[in-house]
Amino acid sequence: MLALIQRVSSASVEVDGATVGAIDAGLLAFVGMEPGDTDAHIRRMAERLLGYRVFEDPQGKMNLALKDTGGGLLLVSQFTLAADTRSGMRPSFSTAAAPEIAEPGFNKVVETCRQLHAGRVETGRFGAHMIVRLVNDGPVTFLLRP
Repeated sequence: MLALIQRVSSASVEVDGATVGAIDAGLLAFVGMEPGDTDAHIRRMAERLLGYRVFEDPQGKMNLALKDTGGGLLLVSQFTLAADTRSGMRPSFSTAAAPEIAEPGFNKVVETCRQLHAGRVETGRFGAHMIVRLVNDGPVTFLLRP
C-alpha cells in the first residue's frame, strides 16, 4: 500500500457531474492498494495519514499533523500508484491489488481513518472515472508507505 498525500487548501472529487467528496484545508490522499496488504498495513497507513507532520506550527515549522489541526481528509483510491514503471514505456499493473482485493482494503482505510479522526473524512468513488480538483498548499507532497 502506498499513499501520495498533498496538503491542500481545498479539494473535491466529482463523478458523473456530481461532487461525491469535498474538504476545505487538510490532506488529499491518493491510495494505491498492493497484493499482500494486511490489516496491520491498513492501520499503520491510517495512523501515518493522520499523524504525519506536514502542517506549520506558529514558528513556521512542519510540526503539526492532521490530527492536530482537525482538518479534512479526502481519500481517493488510485490503482495507478501501484503500477510497475521500471521498464518500457507503458505501466504494468501486475503490482497493484485486483479490484476484489483493493476495494475492501481501501474501504478499511476509510473506516479506520473515520474511527481515528475527529475531523471530516471524505472519499471519491472506487472504480469510477473521477475528476479531482485541488488547491495544493505549499506545494507539499509526500509518498507514504505503511
